[in-house]
Amino acid sequence: MQELERRRKETLQQLETTSKILSETKKDQRNSLNKLNVLNRNIQERNKLINNIEKEIGALEREMNTLSSETRKMERQLQQLKKDYANTVRETYVSHSIYSKIMFVLSADNFDQSFRRMRYLQEFANYRKHQAAEIERTKTELQQKTELLAAHKLTQEEIRQKQASEKKKLEVDKRKEDLALGELKKKEGSLRKEQQRQQKIANELNRKIEQLIAEEIRKQEEKAKKEKPVVTEKKDTKTTTTPGRSSGSEHTLTKEQQLISGNFAANAGRLPWPTERGFISGKFGVQPHPVLKYVTINNKGIYIQTPSGTQARAVFEGVVTNLFTVSASNYAIIVQHGQYRTVYSNLTDVLVRVGQKVSAKQNLGRIYTDPDNDNKTEMYFQIWKDRNILNPESWIAR
Repeated sequence: MQELERRRKETLQQLETTSKILSETKKDQRNSLNKLNVLNRNIQERNKLINNIEKEIGALEREMNTLSSETRKMERQLQQLKKDYANTVRETYVSHSIYSKIMFVLSADNFDQSFRRMRYLQEFANYRKHQAAEIERTKTELQQKTELLAAHKLTQEEIRQKQASEKKKLEVDKRKEDLALGELKKKEGSLRKEQQRQQKIANELNRKIEQLIAEEIRKQEEKAKKEKPVVTEKKDTKTTTTPGRSSGSEHTLTKEQQLISGNFAANAGRLPWPTERGFISGKFGVQPHPVLKYVTINNKGIYIQTPSGTQARAVFEGVVTNLFTVSASNYAIIVQHGQYRTVYSNLTDVLVRVGQKVSAKQNLGRIYTDPDNDNKTEMYFQIWKDRNILNPESWIAR
């Protein structure tokens, strides 16, 4: 139950984020691709919330059934305890008055028998006390379970009301999505041109990032080649040293960089998000266009949409190795983590400089809000290992 409640709260927080992003879109009658994407995400999160609530209701019902069964069982136990206790009291009254008890002890044949009879009477008295205590304990436990059952019924009713409310909101979101999709399909020509323009900008940015990372690795290897001697053996068994090239980029790292690289790799799937809030608005790899048929989008990273004013933050400790701009893309930052690098694009108000060490979750710069694109606030995020691009979704925490 606690785990289901935690998931429901997490989904609610994510839904609040997407709702906030949706509220920041321009207040006009035109439906944009951005608005459609946010609506689609809102629907996904609301569906997830409704499913979580359904699971929570199911778990609550199972717990209530168990409690009801235990309550009925305890009621029967309590009735039996009271009955047994009444019989014991009646038996004691009839056969064990004070006079009878004294005579019962004194009429013994010898001292040992008298002592055993006295101990029997004490044990019988203790048994009665135990019976009374057991009745009180059972009554208390029964009361607690009854109160818990009543609280569960109240909670269940509240959760069902929330579920009904979310289902109504879901229907509203779906109608809005259908309306937006219908309007956008009428603008396929302009959407196609816009998609080509955006893909061109993305390709230019990707080429620039690839070139810069390749240059960083080349310089790193060149430096290691000069600094690290290679031992060669001559026929007369004497040794000399000559500069040599390392066999792989991992051998060009300092001990500190190797440690950071190893720690980065060990945290695959657990890295913090590069933003405090937001959702993945563009997945890694080749994706179908949300409106245009037979049109695909090739993403070399992921796009994360956030509320306006959100800061991009480092996902791991490292060193800023590059800060650059590409036309229409604002600033981009490359942070090195040993063999690995992370890239944060579409930033303004940059807070770091080249050569600066950064820690995990340290703010790097504010994500740009585009007033010409529905006030969209979106960051482009990549993860590289040497010259190879990786899927960030496999690395950041879910």
